[in-house]
Amino acid sequence: MVQPSPLTAALDELRTVLGPGAVLDGDDPVAGFVQDERGILTARPAAVLRPRSTAEVATAVALCARHRVPVVPFAGGTGLVGGAVPLGEREQVVLSVRGLDRIRSVDPADFSLTAEAGCVLADVQHAAEQAGLSFPLRLASEGSARLGGAVATNAGGSNVLRYGMTRELVLGLEAVLPDGRIWHGLRRLRKDNTGYDLKQLLIGSEGTLGVVTAATVRLFPRPRHRAVALLALPGMDGLGALLALARESLADRLTALELFGATGLALLTRHVPGARDPFDRPHPRYLLLEAEATDAETHAFLAEALDRGLAADALPALDPAQARTFWALREALPEAEKRAGGAVKHDVSVPLGAVGEFMATAERELAAAFPGVRVNAFGHVGDGNVHLNVLLPPERAAEASALVYRLVAERGGSISAEHGIGVLKREALAAHRDPLELELLRTVKAALDPLGIMNPGKLVG
Repeated sequence: MVQPSPLTAALDELRTVLGPGAVLDGDDPVAGFVQDERGILTARPAAVLRPRSTAEVATAVALCARHRVPVVPFAGGTGLVGGAVPLGEREQVVLSVRGLDRIRSVDPADFSLTAEAGCVLADVQHAAEQAGLSFPLRLASEGSARLGGAVATNAGGSNVLRYGMTRELVLGLEAVLPDGRIWHGLRRLRKDNTGYDLKQLLIGSEGTLGVVTAATVRLFPRPRHRAVALLALPGMDGLGALLALARESLADRLTALELFGATGLALLTRHVPGARDPFDRPHPRYLLLEAEATDAETHAFLAEALDRGLAADALPALDPAQARTFWALREALPEAEKRAGGAVKHDVSVPLGAVGEFMATAERELAAAFPGVRVNAFGHVGDGNVHLNVLLPPERAAEASALVYRLVAERGGSISAEHGIGVLKREALAAHRDPLELELLRTVKAALDPLGIMNPGKLVG
């Protein structure tokens, strides 16, 4: 009698324990789980698992571990480095956490909220607002991105300057480990000095160490004031002084500093309907500022920036609609690139004092190496994160990336500021991370996932 393969046996058991509706196979049902957000990677999972509780996640993972079936955790699918895409053809199963979508508790007195991994970020934000508080993780994809994915990738977003990345917002986690055991770590403590901070191993691990099933996150008082302004800059020379002035004037009320340039604005006005230059003449650079400050405080900062020649013009948003218009320019840049034919993307970071010089040098060297190239450099410059995207044919991508990563390394920067490693940056990580650090990463992976079944082929796994 022919014995079924381990994969077939595992899927048969999963249908029995989870129910047939929780195990999808065939081309049509799994169509939404086969390609990354950018359309670069495409593969076929053997099946998509849709558990509805932490207990069912644990059952599924334990069963997959017993049969040595690789598991790819999947949340919102909005990542940009292929971290949630199954590899191979019908070799791995995708485990979607979208069925875990309950807000378990909101505690206004404790300024905390506990939600399951499948909750859409916008719904988490809404639950906090209903309690008169704020959950400050803000992403352009917050209408579809899920909490579990944000935790697994240590998502950044537009409020990092004031509130930090996801790892600064997480108080505790619940997760299913690669052998199927449940780690109950949903603590709400701000201080817990009892050894290794285990939740931090899972935050940013991209699903290679387990499946996050719920998180307790920090909430904050809702801001009393919100000011948004768009500044036109004469160039890059005064960027460092301008950022320093913003911090000096607005201190910890500063929530966002977003830079983009003339190339980006040209892409927007050409490819995004309704986009236009808010100023009466073009400028080399534009800085979008947001602060939890009064109009008077913001206007004082703008006046000094203009007086010192650090800005050529400035437009404070006069109402929420104009603030949304300014933000739409920044947030539509990736879509404008896509409509223009795509770009070689680099999500990098350098020390704050090096941001302006790095961007100028990179643009100059790219122009020399690739005559006629368009460089769309934008990003969260207040925290050193630059999205240095190069509009080039795909066959020149490796050359452009090598140049950019060399300049990043020379300045002590990082090849991935907020998007993670996934599949697309594994080679770059191996080339640019210290060998001892890579060894330590692999040691952690081997300790928690000795069978190597959790999201294999991603990060260092």
